[in-house]
Amino acid sequence: MQNYIGIILSDHKAMKLDGRRQSSNVEDRRGKGGVIGGGIGLGGIIIAVLYFFLTGRAPDSNLVQQIAPGTSTETTTNGKDYSQVDPELMTFCSQILAGTEDVWNQEFKKMGLTYEPPKMVIFDGSVRSGCGSATSESGPFYCSADRTVYLDLEFFKSMKDEIGADGDFAYAYVIAHEVGHHVQNLLGILDDAHQKMAEYGKNTKGYNQTSVRLELQADFFAGVWAYHDNQMFGSLEDGDIEEALDAAAKIGDDYLQKQAYGKTMPETFNHGTSEQRSRWLKKGLRTGDIRQGDTFSPSYSSL
Repeated sequence: MQNYIGIILSDHKAMKLDGRRQSSNVEDRRGKGGVIGGGIGLGGIIIAVLYFFLTGRAPDSNLVQQIAPGTSTETTTNGKDYSQVDPELMTFCSQILAGTEDVWNQEFKKMGLTYEPPKMVIFDGSVRSGCGSATSESGPFYCSADRTVYLDLEFFKSMKDEIGADGDFAYAYVIAHEVGHHVQNLLGILDDAHQKMAEYGKNTKGYNQTSVRLELQADFFAGVWAYHDNQMFGSLEDGDIEEALDAAAKIGDDYLQKQAYGKTMPETFNHGTSEQRSRWLKKGLRTGDIRQGDTFSPSYSSL
């Protein structure tokens, strides 16, 4: 796709998306808002913001207020027509979501199952979800209650400006990872893991390690998607894979903690190290085989 996302990707080749269909499961909720009260109190420090990226869970109730999901689909607020804001990036997100639908429809059929695609809500500033409400500071997230991926487009700009994770495939990886949590939800993996985490109790060793296993598997599923999307459509070009692996490395717990605090605190890891995240994403990219993505059986030290 040519010239998409304007200056964000001016130094990168685009994935081959020309002529690709767009998903009908995207809702533009920009300008609608949804949070009552303050955000999560990170003071605008983007490194801390990115530390919460890709949790795969709705923001915790102690961070945001739990309120009913919104229902409006209008995209014009205070005279601003949001359909004219970042249209290329909106198209990109819709095409990537469509690609995940095509791939996971195929992969679920192989397992004798039916894939039910998630919805994607694009918001700005704040949003109401079936799991409560959140601000952009929470980062992209998947809510299992309404089977929806929530994404503020400004996050992509923050990826580039604040941690140097740039490129269209890096951004596609963000979407594919969140859809990976939806795949976990459909397969019953997400519920099982969350039940274990509840039994362990928040911020315990078992809780955090189970969270890491979930996140690494979602990284693997993102790689599986990319493998099959490329097989179907020839979507990847030279350098695309390196962009995604670089992004995975720069959102590792150890990398972000060093950036934010100057040290690492392994006992608090809940997403995986840079090496782990890159390795599991690469494994999915290399094999394309969902059966090889078991991150729950191996010992934690071998992940």
